Amino acid sequence: MSNTQQLHDFTTQVRRDILRMVHAVNSGHPGGSLGCAEFLVCLYQELMDRNDGFAMDGIGEDLFFLSNGHISPVFYSVLARSGYFPVSELATFRKLNSRLQGHPTTHEGLPGIRMASGSLGQGLSVAIGAAAAKKLNQDDKLVYILTGDGELQEGQNWEAIMYASAKKVDNLIATVDYNGQQIDGSTNDVLSLGNLRAKFEAFDWEVLEIKEGNTIEAILAGMKEAKAKTGKGKPVAVLLYTEMGNGVDFMMHTHAWHGKAPNDAQLESGLAQNPETLGDY
Repeated sequence: MSNTQQLHDFTTQVRRDILRMVHAVNSGHPGGSLGCAEFLVCLYQELMDRNDGFAMDGIGEDLFFLSNGHISPVFYSVLARSGYFPVSELATFRKLNSRLQGHPTTHEGLPGIRMASGSLGQGLSVAIGAAAAKKLNQDDKLVYILTGDGELQEGQNWEAIMYASAKKVDNLIATVDYNGQQIDGSTNDVLSLGNLRAKFEAFDWEVLEIKEGNTIEAILAGMKEAKAKTGKGKPVAVLLYTEMGNGVDFMMHTHAWHGKAPNDAQLESGLAQNPETLGDY
């Protein structure tokens, strides 16, 4: 896209999609989806080097993996509006026989989906494998991965983090959705992550922080800096400070909307805060 306003407009429409998708089936995860809307819009519309069409091997293009797969509404919206499949298909979200399951799956061949991500904690391992494959194939493109902060309570992540630095997987950018919330409360109350930056640095990663993780300008600047640090012997971690439920006032500053659908009145309130910009599905 050519300017920041277009990215803002795109993000506003994605928020509308998220609210409408989850409301229609009274099921899904709006909080984290809204919090990551700006990030995924920037990634797919500005930052990633993508091929036309979709091939599972991803040769010659940047790859993205969503590890915290419950935020599928934002992922589906951004994929559809980036041309991977018809925007009208968003209306099938979580319905019987839909390709748009509650957590992304690969068995239906939905374009843009490279891994099933229902169980948390596995995405980073998959992304490292994809990044290692690119190195073996002398493919100079990058691999991006998004994880949740609560997801890092899963031990497999730390084995993967240790492996990536030990094997110098330096074509990998791992972004953590650092919103401090998970389904049962704050991450500090459930199982504190402590000093996350210090932990990644202790595992010999290059670490950057994007303090304004719901600001498009900050995301673009931070992720371009992260990209500039690839290829130098270390994997790169980005701590993206986001607000769960961003853009819908009654969903912000709480974990309550992690997996809760808005009712009719709440939907109208949320949509009113995000006027239509690109056309609803």
